[in-house]
Amino acid sequence: MPRWFDALGSRLNRMSSLVITLLAVVSALVVGAVIIILSDVERLGNGEIGAAFSELATAYSALVRGSVGSLRALSETVNNSTPFIIAGVSVALAFKTGLFNIGATGQMLAGGLATTWVGFVMDGPAIVQIPLALLAGLVGGALFGAIPGVLKARTGAHEVITTIMLNYIASFTILWALDTQLFQRPDRSDPISKFVSDEAMLPKVFGFIGLGEKFPAHSGIIVALLVVAAYWWFLERSKMGFEFQAFGQNADAAEYAGMRAKRLTVVGMVVAGGIAGVAGGIEILGRYGYATQTFAGTIGFDAIAVALLGRSTPLGTMFSAILFGALQSGGREMQVETDINIDLIVVLRALIVMFIAAPLLVKAIWRVKSAQVSTGQTFKGWGS
Repeated sequence: MPRWFDALGSRLNRMSSLVITLLAVVSALVVGAVIIILSDVERLGNGEIGAAFSELATAYSALVRGSVGSLRALSETVNNSTPFIIAGVSVALAFKTGLFNIGATGQMLAGGLATTWVGFVMDGPAIVQIPLALLAGLVGGALFGAIPGVLKARTGAHEVITTIMLNYIASFTILWALDTQLFQRPDRSDPISKFVSDEAMLPKVFGFIGLGEKFPAHSGIIVALLVVAAYWWFLERSKMGFEFQAFGQNADAAEYAGMRAKRLTVVGMVVAGGIAGVAGGIEILGRYGYATQTFAGTIGFDAIAVALLGRSTPLGTMFSAILFGALQSGGREMQVETDINIDLIVVLRALIVMFIAAPLLVKAIWRVKSAQVSTGQTFKGWGS
């Protein structure tokens, strides 16, 4: 073998985490391809194996075209990726603190409701109204995130249970709120909020050249990138960021070094909740313009997969969020051009997470010889 080839192989082996992540994505696509072919029962039954593979090629090419194949596709990918980036950072930050935040959905709902209220109550210029509305979303999400943090710090209640239950509480609370005179749209009887003012809506990226309707990407992506930058600075440059990571890696050693475990637990959940609240606010101001009970969708749960795929690092979380956004955009194009249901995208996401959670399996399948790979984030036990 040429020396450059051996050197490249050695370098890839040293980049174990990146290699395993990429191979996990490739493995998911390969398994997804097998599922597509085997599910084409009619063609396989008629012995049309070539046609089945042709359908697979059409599906995957449509997946690419629908995500990055045009300016409109890129615009959709940007819009889909934006909440994934912010909510992914929320979950990743909790992971770094050794906490498992499954409550990003509830925190998004709380933040989004607060953002909606500011959005239709205020009447002022966009330069004032948008920051205040997003600040309200941050506060709403932070307050909702504080609840499981305080419960864990004071009573030992595990955040997995409390955040799951708080998701339901948030969902039914927003359902109740949208039926009140304060929030409900006057001309509607169903639970839907008033419209936020036009000044509160996030401007379209291409709006300044009159193409905002055709290309719906909004400036929330700028907020998402700022969140990623702030997350990087927090981890790499701040004292509290160092304490978060030390506490997440070894709580006993952190306490022995003088760090206050209860304070870090509460602050970690408050900050994570606040970031998720911003993600909810971005969805209101950038995509919908009003609140419903389901505006957060499954973004909060998908953010867990985003953070795991990105290994809770700033850039890793951002790129995995973009991948999830691209899959969502391309999935619609794939469904239009083929008979394959968009639910395959959910399967692909699940497969990616499964392979990420089993790095030794990926190494065995692809025969990668590398240094020991972290098996993922570890979390403190019950009542700790």
